[in-house]
Amino acid sequence: MKRRLVSVPALYVGGLLLVVLIPLWLPISVLVDLARRRFRMPIARLLGFAVLWAITEIIGVSAAAIFWITGQSRRLSVHFALQRWWATRLMWALRVTCGVRVQVENVEALRPGPTVLFARHASLADSLVSAYAVTSGARLRPRYVLKRELLSEPCLDVVGNRLPNHFLDRGANDSAPELAALSTLTDGMGADDIGVIFPEGTRANPEKRDRALEKIGVADPARAERLRALRHLLPPRPAGALAMLRGCPTADVILAWHVGFEGLDTFGGILRAVGRPLRPVRFVVRRVPRRDVPDVESSDSTPFVEWLDDQWLQMDREVDAALSERN
Repeated sequence: MKRRLVSVPALYVGGLLLVVLIPLWLPISVLVDLARRRFRMPIARLLGFAVLWAITEIIGVSAAAIFWITGQSRRLSVHFALQRWWATRLMWALRVTCGVRVQVENVEALRPGPTVLFARHASLADSLVSAYAVTSGARLRPRYVLKRELLSEPCLDVVGNRLPNHFLDRGANDSAPELAALSTLTDGMGADDIGVIFPEGTRANPEKRDRALEKIGVADPARAERLRALRHLLPPRPAGALAMLRGCPTADVILAWHVGFEGLDTFGGILRAVGRPLRPVRFVVRRVPRRDVPDVESSDSTPFVEWLDDQWLQMDREVDAALSERN
């Protein structure tokens, strides 16, 4: 509650200032872009997206307040509909301001549920793009595993906590309660439900990949050597994926990777990307029947870990091939 007492008023005030000050910041940002010979106006574009993002967030938080006032705060259907609207509007905002277009390939593989989606994590927009794919593209009800730091975003904080999501404490000393929560998260999923997790745990870059492999090498040198072929993805962390599958014994696995967001893991990278013509983002999904996934109830998780590593290595090769085609 204390967090919302700060974040929600800040959202309304910040959104109002962004709109009111358009006559000021728009010409200034254009001049700065021109002075730096950035003729696609990346600063102006990003500020334009910030305006649309703030408006979308304000509408979302306001709708959530109306649901609460009218006694609908526990009604999942209206909140899932709000989530779908939020993802669709933000993708529209990215398209009209920054020229970002997303092509979801093989979207039919997402249905029917129950399924658990293991997705590549490479940019600040990954959660949004996956939400757009599963809510607008496949009309599914996602159950997300997200880092707790995202609770600073008011709409995610308010609406996300009313929906069946789990905000993970990545700094927890005891991982057992967190893993138990992930199993509970997927328990009882049906034909319209999908669990979503990013097994890499953080956005990929070469430095993080080297650190992850070094850490794995201390405990399991053979696994580190197996994963050393990764060029674009980080080594997956199997514990969370395993817990989610244990929570729903009938769920198939969806593997998802994308290209087009490389380098967008920092603000500077986003600024450089928006400053040049953007090719459509490809979001590619592949379904694996549960019968082809190693037994997750076994006390020996080695077969599942090796299977997940193989899937990640295959996705890495597919990402590498897709990037080569774009160059």
